Amino acid sequence: MSNEKTDVQTDLRRRVEALLAEHDPATTDQLTFLRARFDAGLAWVWFPEGLGGLGLPRELQLEVNAQLDAAGAPVHERYKNQVGLDTAAPTILAFGTEEQKRRFLRPLWTGEEVWCQLFSEPGAGSDLAGLSTRAVREGDSWVVNGQKVWTSLAHTARWGILLARTDPDVPKHAGITFFVCDMHEPGVDVRPLRQITGEAEFYEVFLTDVRVPDSARLGAEGEGWKVANTTLNNEREAIGGSAPQREAGVTGVLFRTWRERPERRTPELHDRLLSLWVEAEAARLSGLKLRQKLAAGQPGREGSATKLAFAKVAQATTGLEVELLGEDGLRYSDWTETRPDHADPSGRDAGYRYLRTKASSIAGGTSEILRNIIAERVLGLPPEPRVDKTVPWKDLPR
Repeated sequence: MSNEKTDVQTDLRRRVEALLAEHDPATTDQLTFLRARFDAGLAWVWFPEGLGGLGLPRELQLEVNAQLDAAGAPVHERYKNQVGLDTAAPTILAFGTEEQKRRFLRPLWTGEEVWCQLFSEPGAGSDLAGLSTRAVREGDSWVVNGQKVWTSLAHTARWGILLARTDPDVPKHAGITFFVCDMHEPGVDVRPLRQITGEAEFYEVFLTDVRVPDSARLGAEGEGWKVANTTLNNEREAIGGSAPQREAGVTGVLFRTWRERPERRTPELHDRLLSLWVEAEAARLSGLKLRQKLAAGQPGREGSATKLAFAKVAQATTGLEVELLGEDGLRYSDWTETRPDHADPSGRDAGYRYLRTKASSIAGGTSEILRNIIAERVLGLPPEPRVDKTVPWKDLPR
């Protein structure tokens, strides 16, 4: 280890010690501590100074986290602002103006302002570039009309990252612009979507003459697809790099059920159980590898593949659990419509887990699209023929 790196690590430890000395975790509330941590540059150490970081290698964040965890420091409830932390923040850092970075990153980090993602539409889910939500320029602002769907946290969000079509006369990928939308603006209508589980975990958002200032645009006009790819890549990496503990989540539930219900075991179920254990462990280790590479500032291509594997394992696992339980697996505890801030696929009963994991192959990019991404961008296979890439969006059949 070089002396320079040792000096950086020593300085970083001292910064953490100074933060803990000034803000005792035993007596400091979560919000105050997170604000102080951001101001000390210990939120994301690889971000620039003044924006929650110190301009250091990303791998050093692990040492900061370990030191703070050992001291019992307050931490995020990540599920309350996962879109903001995992996707909006890196997109703002990459494409935002200095003014935007300073305005948005601190309250995003502390959780004071929740974010949502206004991308998918009823007619533009897997083919996201075909979106039809329109933004028309009027002076220094844009007037937005359209509908978004499958929007997590829309009911609590202060801001939304928004894709809208600003030029219908060019091919679909070229006429999109990326905005930050104020979810409290007149014309933003958030409506719950009741799922097969009975919950309303996602929302559809109707945008009617919503005014978005041009100062809230991220990236250049017409380059929204480029900005969105940064967002989507970070989303897949966040999902694929989750790296849970062995036998965590729905996998752990299945194995506990197997151990507790020996009378339900059969040789056929046993074979399937062992195969699933192997698949789950391979996915977990792939996620761990991705997480380590991300921490070292070396994003890899494992994100899409790992996310795909997690979805497959989750659905197969919950299906096997229902079979293992027999008629007990068909019982469902509660169909009451609720608006949870966080869905736990490993919670409640087997029937809930089975239904909830059906969303795993949709959320964060469908499994079908991920297979195309892996084939074309990772394996270098010939792309599917696409005849619409040079046709103006307005001339495409809809």
